[in-house]
Amino acid sequence: MSALPDPIRMRRLARNRALTLAFAATLMSACQQGAQPLEPAPPAPTQPMAQDTPPPDYPPELACRQVGGTAVLNVALAANGYPVRIDIVTSSGNKTLDDAAVAAVHDWKFRPATLRGKPTTSRLQVPVTFTPPNPPPDECNQYL
Repeated sequence: MSALPDPIRMRRLARNRALTLAFAATLMSACQQGAQPLEPAPPAPTQPMAQDTPPPDYPPELACRQVGGTAVLNVALAANGYPVRIDIVTSSGNKTLDDAAVAAVHDWKFRPATLRGKPTTSRLQVPVTFTPPNPPPDECNQYL
């Protein structure tokens, strides 16, 4: 049994309980005041995507001779989606077709890549294929 009389022991228990509750309330209040709302995670990065890519001009003399091929180009894009540098990775096998591919891609527009939800510079490889028309164009008689 306790050496303290019941009324004194009861007052101490009540006081300790009140102090404990006050301390807990103070801690809870401090936690709620300092709590910051969680910010949403930044959007996932995106890759560039072709937006306006008209076909290249097919040199008529090559179309008439049924010369075709695919040029693969390495394209550096600005954050606005326009090409700033174009390098030939794989030739079509014909310099005139390669030049036509590069000229066409210079005028193309891409949706830019994004990082943390903002447009950014990027690089991508673009194949440009020249398939000879069948039947050949009407003006082929002058090239034959």
